[in-house]
Amino acid sequence: MNIYDIAQIANVSIATVSRVVNNSPKVSEKTRKKVLDIIETYGYTPNVFAQGLGLNTMHTIGILVPTIADLYISRAVACLEESLHEMGYDIILGCSGYAAKQKEIHIEMMLSKRIDALILVGSTYAGSDDETHNTSYISKAAEEIPVFLINGLIEGKNIYCNAAEDYRASYEVTTELIKRGRKRIVFLFDSRSYSANQKKSGYEHALLDAGIEFVPELEIFMKNDIDTVRSIFCNYDYLDYDAVFATDDAMAIGAMKYLKAIGKNIPEDVSIVGYNNSMFCKCTSPELSSVDNKVELVASQTVKSLKTVLGKEGNVLHKNMVACELVRRATI
Repeated sequence: MNIYDIAQIANVSIATVSRVVNNSPKVSEKTRKKVLDIIETYGYTPNVFAQGLGLNTMHTIGILVPTIADLYISRAVACLEESLHEMGYDIILGCSGYAAKQKEIHIEMMLSKRIDALILVGSTYAGSDDETHNTSYISKAAEEIPVFLINGLIEGKNIYCNAAEDYRASYEVTTELIKRGRKRIVFLFDSRSYSANQKKSGYEHALLDAGIEFVPELEIFMKNDIDTVRSIFCNYDYLDYDAVFATDDAMAIGAMKYLKAIGKNIPEDVSIVGYNNSMFCKCTSPELSSVDNKVELVASQTVKSLKTVLGKEGNVLHKNMVACELVRRATI
């Protein structure tokens, strides 16, 4: 027994059965009772697909991430899932990886699932230097359903972006380190995504505004892994620096382990600041100072925008920026 059989027996449309299942007010009490009696008689249990038939909604949101292993992304997904569940939505989670072609393929897969909206988590979806910022496949998806991007900016109709003010946060952290007497600040980064480029620009402009010479060697691109960072730092033992600013806490911790291993005192000899204000910050000795980029707030703002767009409850800003905060602990 399926929804088509119920509709045929009740002599109503499939959409009417779906409205009854969803308790829509657009059904007369007489018709509602007839359909419900038939459902009870035949022991029919509607699935998500049946509930969405004829209503232009599946009550399902697609969430696409490059990887679930990233702590920032997993925190965002946890917040999204909880909030969407409270609104009565199911989610379909997909991991696309970072390659442009795979991201495009996974978005097409999501669209085939008849989702109501798509949430992209991570600035990698806003393009990168390696991909010449190609985001046309996202604009194409937005022609079919609303697309929401977390921590990146893309211009386009039916695309809604919520992001942290990474440029401003990076500028302010670098400026504070300079005010504390630091002049040679190493900048560690692990990607060339929109967010990483914003942080890098903030760092460079803060140096420029303070009249400090920019030293390209102090910008180090490396894999985001504690042990890898520690090993790579051994190759830069010739560098003279008095601070480290990393775009992720794990890289900052890797730098800290290296510096402590060679006898440096933190923060007396070298100041260290991480990014994301993860749980790891309180696990280090000394405790790591880090930028809180408000991932939960960005995620909740995204859900709020989604609710307004899908409910046609009013206008929604296509770009919403969230201020970050430097959490000062014992490494600066």
